[in-house]
Amino acid sequence: MNRSVTAPGLVTIDRFWTAETQVDRATRAVVLMAVGTALLWVSAKIQIPFWPVPATLQTMMVVLIGAFYGSRLGLATVIAYLMEGLAGLPVFVGTPEKGLGLVYMAGPAGGFLLGFAVAAYLAGLAVERGWGASLLSMLGATLIANVAIYAFGLTWLASLIGADKAITFGLMPFLVSDAVKILIATGITFAASKAAAK
Repeated sequence: MNRSVTAPGLVTIDRFWTAETQVDRATRAVVLMAVGTALLWVSAKIQIPFWPVPATLQTMMVVLIGAFYGSRLGLATVIAYLMEGLAGLPVFVGTPEKGLGLVYMAGPAGGFLLGFAVAAYLAGLAVERGWGASLLSMLGATLIANVAIYAFGLTWLASLIGADKAITFGLMPFLVSDAVKILIATGITFAASKAAAK
């Protein structure tokens, strides 16, 4: 049964790559998860000069994967990425220099990594519910996803170094670059939704 391309429940990948059978859906999921984890790996390693600290593209990529893949596949992709890191692959920011596997994930970045999974799920859920049809609602979804990353990240970081230091070192230096990434992710997602609907 064909659904309208503008119907809530469809995400961008559904419009570009349809899968009719169970085998097709499984194959698509495996391929997309492999591509998604690779993109997350690359986005963690790219550092863009920014004020007051260099920025990576990782939080933006997490939101884009959720929005493009949908809540379930987006969540599964980020979990697969976290499992790669847990297995000792140098997929995270600062690895292998700052440690690998569980040692890294139990450190200061652990809460942010968990927040990635929640953010991808929320971004996908928002698009599935039709938020991608409006630039303003997509901006809201992207903001909510980023708040989730910070909520988990800062809570964990505060348990390690205290709330004041967590805000000083884990939030304040990244506000400007994250605001820019939020706008870019919103624009890309909205434009892709519009292009796919034509």
